[in-house]
Order: sequence, then C-alpha cells, then structure tokens
Amino acid sequence: MAQAIAHLDFRPNHSARMLRAGHSKLIGLLLADITNPYSIEVLQGIEHVCRQEGYMLMVCNTDNQDELQDRYLSLLEAHRVDGIIVNTAGMAQKQVSNLKRLPCPLVLVDRINTSLGFDAIGLDNEAAVNEACEHLLTEAYDAILVVTESITIDPRKARVDAIRAFTKAHDNMPCDVIEIEKLSHSVLINSIEHFISTHPKRKKAIFTTNGVAMMSTAKALKQLDIRIGTQIGLISIDDPEWAQLFEGGITVMRQPTQLIGQTACERLLARVQGNNEAAQHIKLKAELVIRHSL
Repeated sequence: MAQAIAHLDFRPNHSARMLRAGHSKLIGLLLADITNPYSIEVLQGIEHVCRQEGYMLMVCNTDNQDELQDRYLSLLEAHRVDGIIVNTAGMAQKQVSNLKRLPCPLVLVDRINTSLGFDAIGLDNEAAVNEACEHLLTEAYDAILVVTESITIDPRKARVDAIRAFTKAHDNMPCDVIEIEKLSHSVLINSIEHFISTHPKRKKAIFTTNGVAMMSTAKALKQLDIRIGTQIGLISIDDPEWAQLFEGGITVMRQPTQLIGQTACERLLARVQGNNEAAQHIKLKAELVIRHSL
C-alpha cells in the first residue's frame, strides 16, 4: 500500500475529509469595500483567529454592488462554508433579510439590528459620541457641525442621533448636520462657510462620523485656508494613519477595528460549534486620541 501511494503520488484530500466529518473548515467573509481601512483592519482581526483555530478564510469584496453581494453569497454557500461574517454597511435591509435563507451561522459586523437572529459586532456608537462631545465641552466648544455620509446606514445614523441628543440636552449648543453622500465638494465648502458665519461668537467644531467624511472635511478646510485647532476644531470617529499627520494631528475616537474582527470570528466559531443562545449585539468601546485639532 505504501509503495502504491508513493508511486501514484497520492495526496489526501483534506476538504473531502472535512466535509465527510460535517465541517469544511472554511469561513466566508463578505466585505462591502476592501479598500476601506476599517475593512482591512477587521479582516486582519478575523484572519488572526482563523489561523489560530485552523480555519481557511474566503474573502469576497462586493464593492458595494448588490449583484456581487448575491453572487458571492451563492458562491460561499456552494463551497459549504461553516459560517459567514458579513460587513453589511451599505447592504439594503431586504438583502440582509435574505441572509436568513443560508444554512450556516452568520455574524454581522457594523450592523445594529439583531431582530433577524444574527449576532452583531460593532462600535458602541452612543458611548463614543458622548465621550467625544464631553471632550468638546471640556475644550469650551459650543457649536457643532456634523459632516456625515448617508445616514441610511445604521452606524452613521446612530452616531448622528447621539450627537443630536447630546446637543439637545445642552440647550445652548447648536448642531447642524450635512450629508455629503451626493453633494459636490463646493457644497461642503459652502456649508462650512455658512456654519462659521452663522455662529460668529461661538467656539466652533466639526464632528465627522467616519474617515471618509473626515478626509472630505479636511480637504475643504485646507481649501478655505481655515486653520484646524485654532480657527475651528475637528474631531472624528475613525483613525486612519493620515489623521495623525494632518495639520499636527486630528483628534479622534479610535475604533477597535481588529478587536471587532476577532470578536466577530470568535462569535461565529462558537455558533459553528453549537452555541445556540439568543442573538447578541456586542458593542466595543472606542478610545479617545487627543491631538492638535481641538
């Protein structure tokens, strides 16, 4: 037998063996945008757990396209993955509902609603916003302009709602909100100028809800020749690498992105191994990183 195996260069089929045992040892990851620094760090956290536990990771980048999302879900199902982690920012509610047809466990990243029966892992948005706003109060800022991408996405809406709630609880703090999803760069510039002119005697700050909005705002302030940290404050959720370099550094609420990925993968593997407790929304805390923009 050993001679025949050597002669035929036989190699055991690990996949077939695992499928016979009832597991593929494959985990699927559906990412909305692989170029997003948030997604990259979440991916790194998931990969770390997969390596430790002996799982292979199949990564599918949907590029925020509905057709690709459906196609990749079918592909992952065909490969009989043991479970799927879904970064659903930008996925319509109907598509999220369609995930229920899949036969394997799922965990959602950066999604708030657990009514579908899936675990959800993400940032504690309310706590992050409240800590950031308390810091603004400590620094005597008393007017806020919120710059955000579309608030049809759950986490962004949660952040904007929390900012509005905080400023409403502090009667003397006006709060303007602008969504930049479909606006031209010039409209953002005009909105910033209007915010500044409307509150001439107040100490003003801009609060951006993620790294994309922060980049757009930083560019607009640069074009307006408005000095961050002296003429206007800037604070954001997300901490891309460039934020510590721009104009002496931008104050941020840093998301624990790798930990989010690790926690999502650990939760998924627990489900794969038979954990049947009720779906949970696990909220992880952000870290306030103070730099020169406030």
